[in-house]
Amino acid sequence: MTQRTTASAAIRARLKHPVIDADAHMIECGPIYFDYLKQAGGPKLVERYLARQKAGGWYGLSPEERLRQRVARPTAWSLPTRNTRDRATAMLPRLFRERMDDFGLDFSIVYPTIALVHVREEDEELRRGACRALNLMNADLYAEHAARMTPVATIPSNTPQEALDELDYAVGTLGYKAVFVNSNVRRPIPEVAARAPELARYASWMDPLCMDGPFDYDPVWARCKALGVAVTAHAPGTGYGSRVATTHYIHNHVGSFAAAGEAFAKALLLGGVTQRFPGLNFAFLEGGVAWASEMYAGLQSHCSKRNPSQIGNYDPRHLDEREFLALYDQYAGELARFRPDPSDPTFFPVGMHWREDDSIGHELDNLGIRSSEDLARLFQAPFFFGCEADDPLVSVGFDSRLNPYGSRLKAMFSSDIGHWDVADMEQVLEEAWELVDHGLLDEAQFQEFTFANVAMLHAGMNPDFFKGAVVGDAVAALMSAKEEEIPAKEA
Repeated sequence: MTQRTTASAAIRARLKHPVIDADAHMIECGPIYFDYLKQAGGPKLVERYLARQKAGGWYGLSPEERLRQRVARPTAWSLPTRNTRDRATAMLPRLFRERMDDFGLDFSIVYPTIALVHVREEDEELRRGACRALNLMNADLYAEHAARMTPVATIPSNTPQEALDELDYAVGTLGYKAVFVNSNVRRPIPEVAARAPELARYASWMDPLCMDGPFDYDPVWARCKALGVAVTAHAPGTGYGSRVATTHYIHNHVGSFAAAGEAFAKALLLGGVTQRFPGLNFAFLEGGVAWASEMYAGLQSHCSKRNPSQIGNYDPRHLDEREFLALYDQYAGELARFRPDPSDPTFFPVGMHWREDDSIGHELDNLGIRSSEDLARLFQAPFFFGCEADDPLVSVGFDSRLNPYGSRLKAMFSSDIGHWDVADMEQVLEEAWELVDHGLLDEAQFQEFTFANVAMLHAGMNPDFFKGAVVGDAVAALMSAKEEEIPAKEA
């Protein structure tokens, strides 16, 4: 193929560092996939899969039924069609590799597309078989392109055991170096399931795997760390809470990945996972980084005031009742006839002053959080955030004036190539460079965004992640420099 000079290629040519795409997408070819599904689960599983598709879901219901059952409007028309070459590129790894120089990309980490649906499948046999088939297929399709791209394994995670089984197979047997899990599992509310099982699917909650759930996922995090794979999350928040519009996909989609990322990140931190598994990296994809900056600031505010050394400021037993009543008598005026008894549980309404709730004062005890600095340690080191090329709020993550303690959050260039968000694959790096053109990032920050942060996410877990890739030497040099920085900072 004759090399063309695109705007993205011209930008890449001026950079002194490689560009790694943290989140490209492939589009599955049905006939090929069904052949692997038959291999993974047999002909009957293929029949069940096709029958499920024919049932139609949202499309199989009338507008009245969608409203009555509150079925969220799903995605549709979500893949490129007018740009036929881009559509084929997302389906054919060889064509993708051939065009990568035009895209300005040195290396791509490629996620499946239908996996975003499969990990949420309620039928366990179908869920596990569908994910296994994807992993088998993509291991074969991308094997010859390891120098420029690597596929990501799909890990179903409705239970810890199925996640462990697929981790061992995908990483241990098939050789995957990157994985993603379903970070929000829909669970029935137990009381409803017990009293009215037929209605349980309509009364559910979102389990972020690390907070008040029915399973202990620590063995999963331990296995990921032992296998040297970062935990990446790529599940949307559609169908939960306010994102259940039955007629409007955009309403359900905007902010959905950010909402899911926030739920998972908070659960990981407040559930103690980042404390129990230091060195295990987590990435939240497609939601950007602005939500994380807001969440970090909110957590800092809460944890600086509600940690064990400060929570006593709000213990109702510390109220000086005599002083309070004296002030009340002095300033209440006409309200004096309502003179309260501070020991009465109704002194403040709706339990806000409940004296016997000692547990509220110990939410952070097991996390070792005694100050805002402790929170920073648990939040900043392990978290990475995937941002699409046209997201101007990437700059929020790098703005040390906004983030607590002058922090910079680890935003990563994540193209979303293959999906409707990218109208032209040749423009993704060009769009990302607008952050520099508009003065939102400087060139050093652009290097972190498009290279260093994604390199650290994966090479920080597995030093051989990029071995043999065209970016291998650059990543090795980066990681060596980072190791030298650590003793310097400690000194």
